[in-house]
Amino acid sequence: MARTETSSAPAAPSLAGMLELARTQRLNLMDLFQFAERHAATNRSEAADLYKAWIAYNDAHPLLHLVYFNYAVMLRQTGDVTGSIHALRACLKIEPQFGQAHINLGRAYEDSGLAMQAVQQWRSFAEMTAESTADRVMHRLMTLQHIGRVMENAGLLEDAETTLWQAIELRPDKTEAGQHWSAIRQRQCKWPILTPSDHVSRRQLIDAMSPLSLGSYSDDPIFQLANAHRYCLSFVGRPDTSGFPVKTVKKKTGTGQRLRIGYVSSDLRDHAVGFALREVLELHDKDSVEIYAYYLGEPAANDATQARMKAVIDGWRDLANLSDADAARLIAADDIDILVDVNGYTKQARTKIFAYRPAPVIVNFCGYPGSMGSPFHQYMITDGHIVPPENEIYYSEKVLRIACCQPIDRKRVIDDKPSRKEAGLPEDGFVFACFNGMQKITESTFADWMKILTAVPKSVLWLLTGNDAVDARLKQLAEKAGVSPERIVFAPKAPNAKHLARIAVADLFLDTFPYGAHSTAGDALTVGLPVLTFAGKSFAARFCHSIVHAADVPELICRNPQDYVEKAIGYASDPKSLKAIRDALWAGRETSVLRDIPGTAGQLEQLYWQMQAEGERSETPVPDLRNLDLYYEIGTELVDNNIVYQDEETYRRQYMAKLKTWNAYAPIPHDERLWTVEASQAEG
Repeated sequence: MARTETSSAPAAPSLAGMLELARTQRLNLMDLFQFAERHAATNRSEAADLYKAWIAYNDAHPLLHLVYFNYAVMLRQTGDVTGSIHALRACLKIEPQFGQAHINLGRAYEDSGLAMQAVQQWRSFAEMTAESTADRVMHRLMTLQHIGRVMENAGLLEDAETTLWQAIELRPDKTEAGQHWSAIRQRQCKWPILTPSDHVSRRQLIDAMSPLSLGSYSDDPIFQLANAHRYCLSFVGRPDTSGFPVKTVKKKTGTGQRLRIGYVSSDLRDHAVGFALREVLELHDKDSVEIYAYYLGEPAANDATQARMKAVIDGWRDLANLSDADAARLIAADDIDILVDVNGYTKQARTKIFAYRPAPVIVNFCGYPGSMGSPFHQYMITDGHIVPPENEIYYSEKVLRIACCQPIDRKRVIDDKPSRKEAGLPEDGFVFACFNGMQKITESTFADWMKILTAVPKSVLWLLTGNDAVDARLKQLAEKAGVSPERIVFAPKAPNAKHLARIAVADLFLDTFPYGAHSTAGDALTVGLPVLTFAGKSFAARFCHSIVHAADVPELICRNPQDYVEKAIGYASDPKSLKAIRDALWAGRETSVLRDIPGTAGQLEQLYWQMQAEGERSETPVPDLRNLDLYYEIGTELVDNNIVYQDEETYRRQYMAKLKTWNAYAPIPHDERLWTVEASQAEG
């Protein structure tokens, strides 16, 4: 039976009522504009009467010029060019530098046949803003970027964000400010991360995202590859290599000579990457390989990590004060066979050094969770859980694998385990924890955490502190989700040995998505803290699940976000099952793949010799960069929707649908990713 619905919406305001509000100065601009827009097409006289009344009775309003401007637009839309000209003149009398009014007034003159008067109108505005020369705009842009950079480094994130936004609106086509701005918003957990304006489109904000920030924003590996390629073109480009002889692979296999391996990074110090690599460097077989370290960071570090590295390597080089070209010349002079990029697109990276090709083989390993998308990184070392064979299409490098892509240092000092009270935690109740950086916490991950806390009474969520403002924001968001803010506890920064000791007092580590835990997962599992995670499609979204596999506790790997929430609640409700996992972690600790660092060092050497042999046979791979511009364009549309989680089949189907449509318009050359010969034929 048909049902008649009764509307409960309030009746539209009458003209009389609106006129009375305007007369008594109680009609705000939003209501005025909405009424006028609603009536401009159907009842121009009512809209005009309201505008005239508002102007008559609100002549002291600070935004009166905007009302004149909108009134002029309405009059122009209804064909009253003369009335529009009068309204625009009144607007400019109040606000002489209102650029859009000058533009519209000139167009009105032009359309009225007064071309010279139109030119005069526009010229007057051009002369009025003559100080805005290209040089001055560029200088202002650089100044704002420098201010934002210094504020960001000083931890003044709110101020940095505001300053960088001014730079973005000034030149949205320049991506440097946008890269820092989106990263700063991620560090502050400001959701949604991308907030376009009238002057900056969402597409421009996506275009400005750095590859590292994109990893925390979207689980789209083919778009991440295309973004990395675009980033490389923009910030590395095509340097002049005319003064650099082409380095060729020298015959070493079977000669008894050692391979010269060079590790390049700004993080060969007390840093997560330094902690990961220092025992590997100690365990390299010096009869097989000769190790050089090229340090890009501050020369004065000289910490415990550097002391250990310098004690075991064959050559240490500080490159911080050298230009990219001079750094490349120094590496070339050392006659390196395999050059390992440990930075990727991370802070203080010097990717341009590799563009000079100072070694015949260049490898992406350890420091960056993704493909470089460059023409000069030929190999990437990872593992089979991060990049299974079917996912190799998401990487421009040839993928080689070791057992686990997260080396750890088994010699790290760990202090005595504190009590919960000493760690700032309640002594009873379940403690969920996440020690990932704030930039990895997304709106969807936080929402999942709130579901978990709601289902587990008296539980708390233990996070690393961001700063006072960020901590307060997360507490407020928890309260909005119905969770008492006191249940969000923040751990202050602590020396590494103390931090490793304290994290063991938590009950369960909750991973983030799409950028999961890397070294923090290794730390947690090292001290016996179970890590709950689920895998996505991209490198960053699969790394943690690889580490959990390496620790031999696969039951902590969930199928999807829903399974993640359910398992977290289940483990909190069944302490015996969680204790069994902790016991298994300790029992298998020393025999797990995660702690087989001698095996890791040996596997790396085998891969280096494999690369050398391929080079000697003239089989060094050429990075596959075909169609990446096309995948980028498709990806921007999909990433704009910011879908949190998709299974592999659904994800690929979306791309294939776009490829099919675009191919019907203009044939797309085949590649070895999604648009293969077989796939295109299957699509008809």
